[in-house]
Amino acid sequence: MAEKHFYEQKEFTDKSLLPYFRKLIPDFEKKKVFEIGCAEGGLVEILHENGMNAAGLELSPERAAIALEKNPALNIFVGDITDPALTEKIKEIFDVVIMREVIEHVGNKNIAFDNIDILLKKGGYLFISFPPKFSPFAGHQQIAKSILKIVPYLHLLPAGLLKSIAKLFGESDGYVDEIKLHFSTGCRIKEFESQYKRKGYSVVREDFFLFRPVYAIRFGLPTIGLPNIPFIREFISFGCESLLKKE
Repeated sequence: MAEKHFYEQKEFTDKSLLPYFRKLIPDFEKKKVFEIGCAEGGLVEILHENGMNAAGLELSPERAAIALEKNPALNIFVGDITDPALTEKIKEIFDVVIMREVIEHVGNKNIAFDNIDILLKKGGYLFISFPPKFSPFAGHQQIAKSILKIVPYLHLLPAGLLKSIAKLFGESDGYVDEIKLHFSTGCRIKEFESQYKRKGYSVVREDFFLFRPVYAIRFGLPTIGLPNIPFIREFISFGCESLLKKE
């Protein structure tokens, strides 16, 4: 699975993220980039291959070790974006910070955004993508072994009812616990917007998707966008992607 994640990260960076950043961030190749939640390091590796100054932060020592096994030259930190001492450990600031599919797993979003703000230079860019908390698959129920993997909105059900359903389909209580954990830390679009407004960031571009760009690689599906309609976007959008600028 780690191999699959690594090569998906590389392919998505090469085919989707690089064109996106080159279009929207002036002189992107000259920027110093930091990815929060870099996992197996596929994005950091692609930037490194393109001669860029890039580093990554990963919570899991095992996933960070895979990144360094793939390329020992990569600059990978092991740590937690909500650690108040993190910025003292890194002691660097960056032109671009990238945080893909991570903020929805972060419990203390205030500390996370405080640390991001310290790590990002004035005039720098912040890219964040995530599935909204009330969106169809924000509970990550696709980790199921049964047909439950394709059932939307499971994470919104009461835990007791969900455990009964999971048992009926041969899933463990651990499956339900993980779904409810994802729901508990999930991020609403409105909450995300309040965080970047708290820091005074401006929006360069904000997109909402029914089918996110990464689905083209994972499932061969076309990218389908959605209009920015308050409330409705929280329940229908499979993903929110935002490029912000620190003024």
